[in-house]
Amino acid sequence: MPLTHVSGGLPADGRQPVFDGRMPVAAGDLRVETHGIEPVPESNRYGGPGRLFTVWFAPNLTMTGVFTGTVGIALGLDFATALAAVVLGTVLGAVPTAYLGTWGSQTGAGQLPLARLAFGRAVTVPGILQWLSSVAWDALIGLFGGDALARLCGWPFWLGVLAMMLAQGALGVLGYEAIHRLQIVMTFVLAGAFALIAWRLLDGVHPVGAGTAHGADQAGAFVLTSTIALSLALSWAPYASDFSRYLPRTTSRPRMFWFTLLGLVVSFVAVQALGLLGASVLTDQTAAGVDKLLGGGVLGAFGLLAVALAALCSNAMNDYSGSLALQTVGVRIPRPAAAALAAALGFPLVLWMHAADTTARFQNVLLFVGYWIPGFVAIVIVDWIARARTRGGAAIDLAAETARPNSGWPPLLAFAVAFAAAVPFMDTSLYVGPVAAALHGADLSYYVAFLVALTVYAPLRLRRRPQD
Repeated sequence: MPLTHVSGGLPADGRQPVFDGRMPVAAGDLRVETHGIEPVPESNRYGGPGRLFTVWFAPNLTMTGVFTGTVGIALGLDFATALAAVVLGTVLGAVPTAYLGTWGSQTGAGQLPLARLAFGRAVTVPGILQWLSSVAWDALIGLFGGDALARLCGWPFWLGVLAMMLAQGALGVLGYEAIHRLQIVMTFVLAGAFALIAWRLLDGVHPVGAGTAHGADQAGAFVLTSTIALSLALSWAPYASDFSRYLPRTTSRPRMFWFTLLGLVVSFVAVQALGLLGASVLTDQTAAGVDKLLGGGVLGAFGLLAVALAALCSNAMNDYSGSLALQTVGVRIPRPAAAALAAALGFPLVLWMHAADTTARFQNVLLFVGYWIPGFVAIVIVDWIARARTRGGAAIDLAAETARPNSGWPPLLAFAVAFAAAVPFMDTSLYVGPVAAALHGADLSYYVAFLVALTVYAPLRLRRRPQD
């Protein structure tokens, strides 16, 4: 079904369809982008691949990433082994995200709208999961960002969270160009902030030279650490082409790939390496803990500001991509309103997590947020390759591709089987699968889900005859 048909085209009364609308026309055009999931026409494309580095670099410079980096040391790895696991996992997760991002310039479409090619009408399933995930990530990141802002300004917690959600929602409403411009500025601001934080936190701290895990326990800890790193980078995959869809079709795809890959890898490895180095002192995973570790005063305030700004950078992208996901499932709501809705729903979720056992509720929300992504990635890549083979190397015509009927049951079958197959391999704070337990905590769920989805879906898709 063509995307233009999905959006309904122009109504009989001539009003502008809800999935179309005003687009930015050049770098620095910060007017509200009302354009939704309709493909961006070539006449409205602008920009260069270099902006993909900053848009994928700044949002990952968060204290959440720093604290995540402490996991390898907590599992008993030495610094060098843990760092190797982080680098390996980050690269493995960033490669598919960078590859998917190159589709934006070729099609002018966002990632979930493009998933309609593979899933057909069944795109509702990954679309709802992506929308729910964007709201969940709003809460998971906004919890720390709002707390930091509240402590910085001397406000009650709820007011800090409210201010954070209003700010990120406003950026999500403004849209594509506002987010890109913010990330360009924040790349320099946050890089400087985290350099100062690293200098202060690591003063007199030495990396762990010898780990406590050995043999099978060490292997399990290495795999789990790499999987956690992979999950962070791969979590951006359903967003990938959302932030490249305005680039001209002639944009170099290799340069797009490498700028995205470098933005993801450099940022994630940097913050997790900082966590590995400072694992012995990074024990309080809260904004108050950051303030205390930095010694309070001006430097503590600067650290809190960095935490809040990093959350703003990340959550603005969550709200933007969430708005496209909501439209993709067929909800006829203007994109700016959909972005504001995601931020609004994140607010009560943060308050709920903060009201009682914050750690337990945080883990409950985080559980399974990303486990659906590997199967999704495998399915859309197989479909993309199959369509390229049918075209015989010709440039993609999105209208023609979306006109090719595609049954929803093969991707849904592969999607469900991949998730079910991954469950025994999962290792989380709330559930440890029997295979993961037998493998000394090694979480292979992401790898299993990807390979199973590939194995189930590829034969079904590649043998299907193209229909004109």
